Amino acid sequence: MSISLDTLVDVLKTVGEPTRFRLLALLARGDLTVTDLTEILGQSQPRISRHLKLLNEEALIDRYQEGAWAYFRLSQEGASAALVKTLLAASAGDDPVLVRDGERLAAVKHQRAERAQAYFSRNASEWDELRRLNASDSAVEQALLRLVGTAPIDSLLDLGTGTGWILQLLAPRYRRATGVDASRDMLAVARANLDNAGILKASVRHADILNLSLEGQDFDVVTIHQVLHFLDQPELAIAEATRILRPGGRLIIVDLAPHKMEHLREEHAHLRLGFSHEIIGDWLEKAGLDIEKAIDIVPDNEDGLTVTIWLAKDRRLLMAGTERAEALSVL
Repeated sequence: MSISLDTLVDVLKTVGEPTRFRLLALLARGDLTVTDLTEILGQSQPRISRHLKLLNEEALIDRYQEGAWAYFRLSQEGASAALVKTLLAASAGDDPVLVRDGERLAAVKHQRAERAQAYFSRNASEWDELRRLNASDSAVEQALLRLVGTAPIDSLLDLGTGTGWILQLLAPRYRRATGVDASRDMLAVARANLDNAGILKASVRHADILNLSLEGQDFDVVTIHQVLHFLDQPELAIAEATRILRPGGRLIIVDLAPHKMEHLREEHAHLRLGFSHEIIGDWLEKAGLDIEKAIDIVPDNEDGLTVTIWLAKDRRLLMAGTERAEALSVL
């Protein structure tokens, strides 16, 4: 892609300011809020906001709102975005300023992870009760079972398994299943639930869902149930789930639709106030998946939260079939 001279000069002028370049380097490593960036760079909020405004005006970063919080991320599309990535790649990896920014970013993310982990540990035995804030379990169950269908599942992976609810619900469908979670307290609850249900073909293990110690292309269904809103970079969990999927496999995401319940951030460690169809669709597309269906399940009570279920399919099998058909047509 080519860039006009005027646009090229404008982009270089915008990126050429040290603070703005540092902001781009940070946003290249994940979505962050103004508060995060202020803490990392040690500059005032008005100053950071002004720099972000200039970067956004040049379409170098994207801004999206979640409740009272605004998140920023590096733009992924367009010639200007490609130029920024080239400039970032050319920066010295051992530059002391960028290294220090990276260390502070890691500290911010570590604090977030600790809060989420502490929450899970405190509420392991009450997790199912807290889920009642959302649309009814029965409605979600019925929708999930319809989407999964009756065809046998050879291997199922449940990311962030929590109390093992998905493993229990889909037990009649799969031959084998694995649930992973970062909370050992949650795993203890899940194991007890599986034992009580007499489910022997499922196991749970301790793991980081962003860095799974599992072989790629080993599962034909992967589920992520009510986990993404606790993650700093939900798109990484989707990418990791895709790595684990077999060609033609399916990914099922169950999470909250966008809402404005700000108290869930402090009281329940929610990092994201739900997800729109657009942003989940964008992450799935980038991961190499096609959305087959998306269902919104509205709660019975006015104060409840809408739950959305996304069903996506790995397109590699379809591509292989297309290539074979084209080869046969040539013959």
